Amino acid sequence: MTLLDKDIKDLKVLISEEEIQKQLPQLAKNIEKAFNTNEEIYVICVLKGSIMFCVDLVKHFKNPIQMEFIRISSYGHETKSTNNLQAIDLTLPNLNNKNVLIVEDIIDTGLTARFLTDLFRIKHHPKKLIFASLLNKKCARQIDIEPDFHCFEIDDKFVVGYGLDYKGYYRNLPYIGYFPI
Repeated sequence: MTLLDKDIKDLKVLISEEEIQKQLPQLAKNIEKAFNTNEEIYVICVLKGSIMFCVDLVKHFKNPIQMEFIRISSYGHETKSTNNLQAIDLTLPNLNNKNVLIVEDIIDTGLTARFLTDLFRIKHHPKKLIFASLLNKKCARQIDIEPDFHCFEIDDKFVVGYGLDYKGYYRNLPYIGYFPI
C-alpha cells in the first residue's frame, strides 16, 4: 500500500496552518537581524517543496528582496531521500558579494543542505549566506550540518503538505501532516 492508496481523512496533522503562520514573522525578523544590513537579500527558493514556506516568509521581510528559484531533487518518488541529488535548474544571477538566503522545506539527511551551501560558497561567493528551513529532521541526518534558522523540529515521520509532497501530491495542504503507519 502506498501513501496514495490511503484515504486523506487518515492524514494526521503534525503542524497546523496556524502554528506555521505564527512562526513566520519572528523567523523573518531573526533572519534579517542576522544579515545585519538594510541591503537587499537574494532569497533562493528551493523548488518545489519550499514554495509555500518561502512565499509566506518573505511577506514579513522589511529589507528589499530579490527572489530566485532553483530545483534540486533527492527523493524522486520515494518516501526517503535517495541520496542521489539531481540539479534540475540552477540558473542564477551573479551573487558575488550579495546577501543570500537559501530557503528549503526540510533538512533531513543534510545532503541537499551541504550541496547547496558548498555550491553557493564556491561558485557564487556571497557576502553572507544564511540557510533557513521550515523543518529540521535531525534523526535522519547523515552529514553534520544544521540550518541557521528553522521553524520546527520533527521526528522520523514522512511528512506532506504546505509544499511537501509524495509523488507530487499533497503540496496544497495548508498544514503539515503524516499518515500513521
